[in-house]
Amino acid sequence: MRGIIDTGETLVSCVICEKRKEKRFCPAVHGRICPQCCGEQREVTLDCPSDCVYLLQARERELPRPLQALDESTLFMNVTIPERFLYEHEHLVVGLSYALAKSARADRNLRDPELLAALGAMTKAYETLVNSGLYYDRPVTGLAQQAIADEVERMIKQYREAEQTHLGHVRLRDLDILQALVFLVRTGNARTSGRPKSRAFIDFLLSQFPEQEPALTAAGEPSRIITP
Repeated sequence: MRGIIDTGETLVSCVICEKRKEKRFCPAVHGRICPQCCGEQREVTLDCPSDCVYLLQARERELPRPLQALDESTLFMNVTIPERFLYEHEHLVVGLSYALAKSARADRNLRDPELLAALGAMTKAYETLVNSGLYYDRPVTGLAQQAIADEVERMIKQYREAEQTHLGHVRLRDLDILQALVFLVRTGNARTSGRPKSRAFIDFLLSQFPEQEPALTAAGEPSRIITP
């Protein structure tokens, strides 16, 4: 039994540890848990819904992870992003971000690690293309990551078609795409909590593009610059 008698009151223990007193309702387990289990298991073993008040409070207190504290091998630190890159390629970054948000909205089970893994694989492929002129499809794990890669490539194709239509030629370079992908890789790694079930980066992307957001083209969209 989880109930114990203490000064005449029935104290119900946490449904996770079954030791400490429960103090909050957890929508992930549909039961009441203690603050310690909430903090330790949040986005680790618990699939926390994005609107959980305790998850939102935790995100408000958490600072973005400094890039210096992350694994440099995942951040493509050898790729330089010019100071004026975002100003000159705002629509490209917005378009790629929209493609990621669209993928996440289509798969509600998607988590940051899967999204960042797919993004990293695509970035590596474009890095190889820029450095050697050869494009190799990077292996992605599972249908979810393949769907992300397909959506991003679809957006790039549409972007180039829009440039051809509006400008009469295509000026988007593979290097531009590589730098935009690296920017998003670094942004995503800075914004995610790093926990296995985190959706912090995904929720950030979805907040930038509400549902029914029109498809993005190469020109004429509102500014939505995002920063790490």
